[in-house]
Amino acid sequence: MTVNVFSPSMNRVIPIEVIRPADTSVPRPTLYLLNGAGGGEDTATWSARTDADEFFADKNVNVITPIGGRLTYYTDWERDDPTLGRHKWQTFLTQELPPVIDAALGANGVNAIAGISTSATSVFNLAIARPGLFKAVGAYSGCAQTADPLGEAYIRTVVEGRGNADATNMWGPYGGPGWVANDPVINAEKLRGTAIFVSNGSGLPGHYENLDDPRVGGNPVTLANQIVVGGAIEAATIPCTANLQARLTQLNIPAQFNWRPTGTHSWGYWEDDLKDSWPLIANAIGA
Repeated sequence: MTVNVFSPSMNRVIPIEVIRPADTSVPRPTLYLLNGAGGGEDTATWSARTDADEFFADKNVNVITPIGGRLTYYTDWERDDPTLGRHKWQTFLTQELPPVIDAALGANGVNAIAGISTSATSVFNLAIARPGLFKAVGAYSGCAQTADPLGEAYIRTVVEGRGNADATNMWGPYGGPGWVANDPVINAEKLRGTAIFVSNGSGLPGHYENLDDPRVGGNPVTLANQIVVGGAIEAATIPCTANLQARLTQLNIPAQFNWRPTGTHSWGYWEDDLKDSWPLIANAIGA
């Protein structure tokens, strides 16, 4: 079902997709499941591209997916952008929405968060912004770093290249304090005590790169795009994930890393990642 929640910080109503627990007789925890760069405003969504709805149908957890935030990294933008508008997603997702969800759905206040691609950066940003709010983080095929040239380039490719927006409206001058404050690698200490699952493929074609896969639908163009573009994007996230792993190891912060020997930047692998991460997430939130 979809419910509408007003965001005071953004002064607009945000549609929220909701999956209710199988058993609602007692308060249950909540998983905030974020879509990627499209923000759920296109067809590239958990609901449309995976079996997430069916997977969670028998689970005792509230699953919350906001619709909106295309190309915004689900963060608080320092300034309104002429192209993308006003975005205060960090405030919405960490301060405004959780108490509304807890009250409206009778949730128990125990939360986790997971996301893919660009939102695999966002889930860490949100977790370090308010340590303890999310007991678990699942990040699939993302780039956790933001303040170094590689992380900055990744973000600018999305925000400026795809969104035709000014990324300095998001976190201020490149390399400045806003970019540092939102860098999960630099601020990894704030993740201590959080259950962490991170996945990354190699970019090489795997079992979902074939014409018979339902998401490919027998279309050679779709397959070629998934192999070439999806492979390149996935490979580009490898250094980010390796740096995050090294940083967490340095700080002795436990985390589960799933390095897939094959796999492109595509939904079949993220569907698997969600299921692979669920035992860790469920254990952390008591689901």
